[in-house]
Amino acid sequence: MAMTVFAPAITRSREILTEKSSQVALKLVPNISDDKQASRKFFATFVTCAGVCGLLFLLFINTLLAQDAFTLTHLKLQAKMVSDEREAIARQIDKQSSPEALSKAAVRLGMKPSETPTFLNLDQVSIAQVGIGNG
Repeated sequence: MAMTVFAPAITRSREILTEKSSQVALKLVPNISDDKQASRKFFATFVTCAGVCGLLFLLFINTLLAQDAFTLTHLKLQAKMVSDEREAIARQIDKQSSPEALSKAAVRLGMKPSETPTFLNLDQVSIAQVGIGNG
């Protein structure tokens, strides 16, 4: 037997299969009659609600960013104040540790300046004179 004998049956079965599959596919979608069309009012309401929600979300994010900007400005101001205080303390320490201030403090404590200052010259001192190594 040749395949040509089965050709009309194969084409007919394809047609039946196509009809059945389209009917199955159409059963997945509900049958909407002409009277029940989606109204434009619903779509407009949906788009309006989505837009309002988006704008409220953007407003919320913008408010958070503005709040962070105020916090950042406040922290920068505090950092500048701390830096100024640190510089003032450093200037006060430098002023109190200057040679003039140290000599005045020594005189107040009863110390007297030396009339004959003696300087140690380490180039001329040997280890034996200092006493290191006599152990």
